[in-house]
Amino acid sequence: MASLRSRFQRLRRFRGVSVLTLLLLYVAAITVVQYETSSGHLARYASFSLLAPVAAAGLLSLWQATLVAVATLGAAALVYGFHVPQLSVGGRVTVLVSVALACLLSLLVCHIREDRERRVARLTIARERLTLLSEASNHIGSTLDVRRTAAELTDVAVPRLADLATVDLYGEVLRGEEPPARQEPGPVTLRRVAQRSVLEGAPELMLAVGDDLEYPSQSPHGLAVAASGEYRARVLDAETVAAWFALDPQRAARVREHGVHSGLMVPLRARGATMGVAIFARHRRPEGFDQADLLLAEEIGARAAVCLDNARRFTHERSTSLTLQRSLLPRGRPDLAAVEVASRYLPADSMIGVGGDWFDVIPLSGARVALVVGDVVGHGLHASATMGRLRATVRTLADIDLPPDELLTHLDDVVIRMRGEEEDEEAAGAPGDGRPMETGATCLYAVYDPVSRVCSLARAGHPSPALVLPDGTVQPVELPAGPPLGLGGLPFESVEITLPEGSVLALYTDGLLESRRHDLDQGVAELHQLLAHPAPTLEATCDTVLKSLVDEHHTDDIALLVARTRALSPAQVSTWEVPAEPTAVAHARDLAARQLTSWGLQDAVFTTELVVSELVTNAIRHAGGPIQLRVIREGGVICEVSDGSSTSPHLRRARAYDESGRGLFIVAHLAQRWGSRQSSTGKTIWAEVPDEPGEFPGLAEVPAI
Repeated sequence: MASLRSRFQRLRRFRGVSVLTLLLLYVAAITVVQYETSSGHLARYASFSLLAPVAAAGLLSLWQATLVAVATLGAAALVYGFHVPQLSVGGRVTVLVSVALACLLSLLVCHIREDRERRVARLTIARERLTLLSEASNHIGSTLDVRRTAAELTDVAVPRLADLATVDLYGEVLRGEEPPARQEPGPVTLRRVAQRSVLEGAPELMLAVGDDLEYPSQSPHGLAVAASGEYRARVLDAETVAAWFALDPQRAARVREHGVHSGLMVPLRARGATMGVAIFARHRRPEGFDQADLLLAEEIGARAAVCLDNARRFTHERSTSLTLQRSLLPRGRPDLAAVEVASRYLPADSMIGVGGDWFDVIPLSGARVALVVGDVVGHGLHASATMGRLRATVRTLADIDLPPDELLTHLDDVVIRMRGEEEDEEAAGAPGDGRPMETGATCLYAVYDPVSRVCSLARAGHPSPALVLPDGTVQPVELPAGPPLGLGGLPFESVEITLPEGSVLALYTDGLLESRRHDLDQGVAELHQLLAHPAPTLEATCDTVLKSLVDEHHTDDIALLVARTRALSPAQVSTWEVPAEPTAVAHARDLAARQLTSWGLQDAVFTTELVVSELVTNAIRHAGGPIQLRVIREGGVICEVSDGSSTSPHLRRARAYDESGRGLFIVAHLAQRWGSRQSSTGKTIWAEVPDEPGEFPGLAEVPAI
């Protein structure tokens, strides 16, 4: 840069000297001619002879200025050498020398001007290329989407570098997979991902975006993807383009029609793998591509390839996370007597990555149901895996019928233990992606009983659900916030509310309310307003809520679970108090048998009598009063026996000569499911008996006594 600046300074000094010399020559020649001839006409001709080559030097090219200088010098020699007799020999020499020096000076000025113009042109082109390279670095790779990144490459190249640009990639790259490794040249199938032309609609192209084409092995595409790593780019001249399309007359005619005369082919390689090919062509500007254009296209292609590979890797991780997460979420719509449910799950925008939001609907004993919504901190595979572990833990804890506050306490311990395991792995130098792993979550757990219509809820740092009453009134469910899972040391509290039949509970994660358009409080108010307007179905309610609240590019996962409560009619439930006396067992069997007969379930009477007999006998023998028998008709027959003991029963296999220990074994073989749950006054042992006893082996498989 310093040498260039000094050269320009020398040029300015030379220009000043040239102007001064021309002025002296001009004065000398005019003075001599005017003095010796006293002719203004000859003086003006002499001034023209001096100024004409200098003007030509400033306006014409070097060879044109040379012609003007030769013609001017010849005309001056003819005029002042032979046709002006009044001039002396000294005057003739002075005029001719002045004209000759002026012509020589004009040629020097013209040469310097053209050299300077060439240098300025090269500097301008270099600056434009640097600007284009900087623009490519800033604009290519603005998202982690493969198609968008390819489109950004064509947008940068047209029209600054080329009149036409296309990007063709392997289909595997679009799916986030590794591109195929090619060792030998051969036909290759690529997909047109992006294209752009200076002409509207790109009429010079045969393919549309999304089309696949198998390129011959000797085409630029085939050579590029089959070449080794040192093969980067090359210029395609008119002959190469003609040979390329020799086997495709229709495409060759299209190329000739639009005058494509020069092209650049750049393989898109990153981390040792070729993902596709970028083609740049010119058909509107007359100049072809040169070596500098080739280097520029190669540099742009290399940067774009890295961005494409990053987008491919992100697509792979996102697809894996999304597949894992969807496999862990509930599938289908459960048919439950307690609630009617509808749900939605939306992963975050592709720039953010899949998160750890989840929901679940868990059938419990006694026709009850558990509704769960949770949100794991972070995004990506780690968040999805953590979500899967927490969901499995919640289902396990729900199977033992823990109250909501106790369940969250146990879940909090699990999260703390998971965090400790991850910290130990990091301390031991376990391999990872280098990003710090955060383990934390929020959760809302609710249990609804359709017999009592009581809903028990507890939350761990999660947003409170919205409750829609049958009259359309919407109100938040006031719950103690509770700490997020993973903090430990702080208790969780449950709240019980009685819900009218037909009430709607809306459980959601905070991603539903986080929007660029409003804050959290405004989002809650808008959600309540949407829920206040009844929709034909719960599915329609979910669609309306998501459409109104969710931005196109939401930054967090969204889980929405909407449940409409149902209630079992008194005719479906019968409850009796049973005295803690052995003689009460027969009476309990009779009560259950009469109730099943009134329900028209005569086929299930025998099995139900056996189950009731064993459960009531165990309660009288091992627990004592008060004892309650409840029979529920829901999908079959649910038998429940409650007592005042908190000791849970255990299934064991009695030996051949034992006189007891076979009761629960018989119940387990006769019932579809059985179990026990704790309550504030003791425990309840339950068993679900099918209304068609032929579905189960029954007493035939019970060991002989």
